[in-house]
Amino acid sequence: MKPSYLTEEAISSFIATALAEDIGPGDYSSLSAIPKGKTGQAKLLIKDDGIIAGVELAEQIFKTFDADLQIDLLVKDGDKVAYGDVGLIVSGASASILSSERLVLNCMQRMSGIATVTHSLTEKILHTKARLMDTRKTTPNFRLMEKWAVHIGGGVNHRFALYDMIMLKDNHVDFAGGIRQAIESCKSYLKANNLNLKIEVETRSLDEVAEVIEVGGIDFVMLDNMDYNTMREAVKMIEGKFKTEASGGITEETLVDVAECGVDFISMGALTHSVKSLDISLKAI
Repeated sequence: MKPSYLTEEAISSFIATALAEDIGPGDYSSLSAIPKGKTGQAKLLIKDDGIIAGVELAEQIFKTFDADLQIDLLVKDGDKVAYGDVGLIVSGASASILSSERLVLNCMQRMSGIATVTHSLTEKILHTKARLMDTRKTTPNFRLMEKWAVHIGGGVNHRFALYDMIMLKDNHVDFAGGIRQAIESCKSYLKANNLNLKIEVETRSLDEVAEVIEVGGIDFVMLDNMDYNTMREAVKMIEGKFKTEASGGITEETLVDVAECGVDFISMGALTHSVKSLDISLKAI
């Protein structure tokens, strides 16, 4: 099932904007060099091992640019792929294939890199209850696709943006005058504006965890930059009253140790801001 943010309107809007950015008034290279009416085929060549993502998006990009293009999908989103595999074959007007090629590749390379890393890290913590989660540390105007890639790779999408969940981080708490003030003000605002949003509160110490427990009325507690012993103690204190999220500087090397502290979720900004794109190309047949 697709995440709720993946509406046809959102995807179509992204494609239209991205095509306009890349093509502008015209792809003059293709228009000038390719004879009018020339047709051909090209294959999507996988040149890395990993998890493929963006296949469905690629088909929609091709079809948006030229509805007469024919796409033969040979893999689906989430499939494991290896060097030498062919992801799809596109047939039709040669100029249309070339004009839409770069957007397809830019999206699929980055999405596949994200899905590959997400899948690999998720595999490492399957023996625990923890689920790997993304953050808002995404590329401006490409968040939709980056979070989609995390989902394809088996990760959990955290809030999509600032409007679909309340997260009271350290600066919110400090500016509000403390945890109690921040939570109570937040709940009053939600009630006054008839909003039904989940609330997460970031904590930096066991004292702050204790205060959140005392105030209550929230859904998630973030355990930020805590060492393993402190994190385990925090999970014990919370006793399942709220879901727990470990966050802050978590790496592939520390991921398993964090998961084994008993948290429900582990958020890693690196899933979307530090990945290497998968090597994929489009070659004429």
